[in-house]
Amino acid sequence: MYHPNWAFAASGGRMGGRSFSSSSSSSSSRTYSVPRTSGPSPGFSFSAPYYGPSPFGGVYVGPAVGVGVGAGSSFFFILVGFLAFVLVSGFLSDRSEGSVLTAADKTTVLKLQVGLLGMGRTLQRDLNRIAEVADTSTPEGLNYVLTETTLALLRHPDYCISAYSSVDIKRGIEDGEKRFNQLSIEERGKFDEETLVNVNNIKRQSTRSQRTNGFSNEYIVITILAAAEGVHKLPSINGSGELKEALQKLGSIPSSKLLAVEVLWTPQNENDTLSERELLEDYPLLRPL
Repeated sequence: MYHPNWAFAASGGRMGGRSFSSSSSSSSSRTYSVPRTSGPSPGFSFSAPYYGPSPFGGVYVGPAVGVGVGAGSSFFFILVGFLAFVLVSGFLSDRSEGSVLTAADKTTVLKLQVGLLGMGRTLQRDLNRIAEVADTSTPEGLNYVLTETTLALLRHPDYCISAYSSVDIKRGIEDGEKRFNQLSIEERGKFDEETLVNVNNIKRQSTRSQRTNGFSNEYIVITILAAAEGVHKLPSINGSGELKEALQKLGSIPSSKLLAVEVLWTPQNENDTLSERELLEDYPLLRPL
C-alpha cells in the first residue's frame, strides 16, 4: 500500500556556518578622519599680485593683497551646498561603478542548486562524510565545506541533470545576512526533517525510522548558499559548461572573504526517495542541462 504522506516526506542534510556578526563589528569599528586646516577662523583665503603702472615705465608688480572669504558669506554657503549635493548624489548613485560605496563595501549572496539522478548515491555519502568531519565554527572549516562540496559535484558531472544559479549583490553585510537567512529558511522548509546537521559545529543526527515505500531513489537535489565580502559573479546555467564554471567560481572564493556557507541536500538518507513530482514542485527553478 502507498501512504499519501510519503510523497511529502524527505530527509534533509544541512552543514555550514556564519560569521556575519564578527565581520559587521570589525567593519563598524573603522574610523575616518577629515583633515582640518589651520587658521583663526573657518573659510578660505587667496591672494593675488597687484599690477599697476610703474613711474619708470612698464608695469609695476606690487605685493600680494590678501582677500578673505568668511564662513558667513553667501559664496561660502553656495560652495558648501554644492559639495553636499555631490556627496549625497554619490550615495544615491550606488548602482554606478564610480559611486561612493565601493565594491569592497558590498556583500554578495550566491546560490547554486543542482539536480542529480538518484543513482548518484556516492554524492550522498560524500556530503555525509564532509558534515561529520568539518569544523564549521571556523572560516577554514567553512571553506573546507564549500570546496569539498564543489569538488564532489565536479567529480560526478554525469549525474547532474539540471541546475540553477542566482547572485544578489547587497549594499552591506546586514543586507547580505538578511538575504542569506531568507534563502536558508526557504530551502530548509522543503525538508520533512533535518536528519543530519552540522552548523557552527553544532552537530545533530536523527534516528527516525526510514521510509519503506519500496521505490528506489529517483533524484537528489544539492543547494549551495554562500555569502562573501565584495562583488562576485556566477554564470547563468544553460549547460554543463556553465555549471562547471559556476562550481569552480564558488570553490575558489577566498576563505578571508567568506561570511557564510550552507550546503543543503535531500534526500540525506540513501533509503529515502525524492520523486519527480516532488522535484518539480519544490524546485521549479531548476533547468535541464
